[in-house]
Amino acid sequence: MKRFRSFLTLTILGGLTVVLPIALLAMIFVWLFAGISELISPLTGMLREETTLNEFLAFVVVFGLILSACFLVGLLIKTRLGVWMHSHVDGWLAKLAPGYRTIREVVSQLLGVGDETSLFSGQTALAKIFGPESPVTVTAIVTSRHPNGSFTVFVPTAPIPTSGLTYHLPADCIELLAHVSVEEAMRTIIACGSGSAEMLSKNAREAQRKLTEYEG
Repeated sequence: MKRFRSFLTLTILGGLTVVLPIALLAMIFVWLFAGISELISPLTGMLREETTLNEFLAFVVVFGLILSACFLVGLLIKTRLGVWMHSHVDGWLAKLAPGYRTIREVVSQLLGVGDETSLFSGQTALAKIFGPESPVTVTAIVTSRHPNGSFTVFVPTAPIPTSGLTYHLPADCIELLAHVSVEEAMRTIIACGSGSAEMLSKNAREAQRKLTEYEG
């Protein structure tokens, strides 16, 4: 009976590991679709009144137009005129709405935009936040390197990696993980540390392989 209960429990848990991610993804998609639909509902309503399109097709057309507009704006800000206009509009919005720049920076970080200022362009590391003699290390993302050799790192919190703490640490408190991407590190944070052993083993293997190739 115990063996049957164990088999039943493990089978259900195995099924949940497959079904839950799909269900959560579907829920997020439905939530995003509902939110975007509500935001652009005035435009879709106008389009439906002027054409014979149903609600879904009107949504697709309006959403496509918005994406096209974003694309055109993106092209514009690559030109000298666009850079000049963006800097002036950016400065005007910053004066008008004090929280604008903070929101802009958060969005840039989440989208991975901004070259070296982006979180996802950083480098994964193990940080000794309690000093070089402490055995405690945490998964961190190097966000800035300073002329004196020290580092600024962001330490995400589990299971929400977009929140965390920033530390300014000397070089002897940082062990760079050259063969681990930020995305791989973030996955271990979201999983509350699960997968860290594989991540660190991979880094060690790749480092050893590189060393062997160099010596050869």
